[in-house]
Amino acid sequence: MASHNDLGVKGETIAKEHLEKNGYEILDENWVHGKAEIDLITYLNRQIIFVEVKTRSSTAFGLPEDFVSDAKQKQMELAANEYIELMNHQGEIRFDIISVLFDKQNNHTIKHIEDAFWPEN
Repeated sequence: MASHNDLGVKGETIAKEHLEKNGYEILDENWVHGKAEIDLITYLNRQIIFVEVKTRSSTAFGLPEDFVSDAKQKQMELAANEYIELMNHQGEIRFDIISVLFDKQNNHTIKHIEDAFWPEN
């Protein structure tokens, strides 16, 4: 596996642990619908939260969360709609981003951006 894939898996593990520590129930990981993948699908306070995890080892090209493009948001929305229908969820939803940034000493910082975006219909 390429080192950037290893970094991504490591970031998703850190994000999952962060969410669980904060009371989120993990419903699904790496859920795929069509071309879209949602890294983590969680549940908290009767709300389904669709989470995109971005992990980087440098900010040379921008912050990790800057890499959640409009196209990615649209793909997440399509996948989320399918998931909501499959689960027959009648409550609220939201889209979060978790940014994991590693430094040269392999220490990391995590930023959880709640309600990071709301895809347009």
